[in-house]
Amino acid sequence: MSSYTTISSEKMARLIGTANAPVLIDVRTDEDFAADRRLIPGSIKLSHDKVSDWGGDFAGRSAIVSCLRGEKLAQGTAAWLRQLGVQAETLEGGFEGWKAAKLPLVDTRKLPPRDAKGRTVWVTRARPKVDRIACPWLIRRFVDPTAVFLFVAPSEVAAVGERFNAAPFDIENVFWSHRGELCTFDVMIEEFGIGAPPLLRLATLVRGADTARPDLAPEAPGLLAASLGLSRMYDDDLEQLEAGMLLYDAFYRWCRDATSETHNWPTNKAKA
Repeated sequence: MSSYTTISSEKMARLIGTANAPVLIDVRTDEDFAADRRLIPGSIKLSHDKVSDWGGDFAGRSAIVSCLRGEKLAQGTAAWLRQLGVQAETLEGGFEGWKAAKLPLVDTRKLPPRDAKGRTVWVTRARPKVDRIACPWLIRRFVDPTAVFLFVAPSEVAAVGERFNAAPFDIENVFWSHRGELCTFDVMIEEFGIGAPPLLRLATLVRGADTARPDLAPEAPGLLAASLGLSRMYDDDLEQLEAGMLLYDAFYRWCRDATSETHNWPTNKAKA
């Protein structure tokens, strides 16, 4: 039974991908993680026995902790976090409960190597428009909330990737790029295994806006117009990315919660 310090998988699933999602912390043992290297979307892997070292980094924030079954490791870590000023809950049933509910899991074997701070690093062309904002949004919200994105001259993407151990994306002849009619956003959803209906709906919009296919969804031209507008508003690519995060937050919530809503303004009736 849930308590004020536990949360169900169903409730947590509603928080993932949103702008105000709590920090999701996986404290499974190395042995348990080696047996299944997938992660709940948006979560980070940390060691329970070092919580006194890293826990203070999340002071003042809310967090949800999961271990294999939601028992001693998650309970103890969450208790420690509360001592450190974190509003910490545990995931009811843990990783196994999430998996039993058949909810999405990120295949971490597809992730690029992490840097010394545990972050994935990605590199792409400067002056992003659609895919190069949509993909960072997807990664930050569902794959690695601490991910770093480098925007460089198109001719230097591959070389920067090699020298800075960064994964190139949305350029030709790399793994994370267009495939046939799919754009890079589509490919990331497929490769990471996070194809829940709202993300697939959003992917159709992104594909339509990114590949000149407005026929794919009536909202695609609006996404393209907003994306091009942002690219004109910001000279700094990182500032544009931060603004784009809010844009995709809004489109995602529409895809998840509001596709059936309409706005009908009553027609004015002529006065007799």
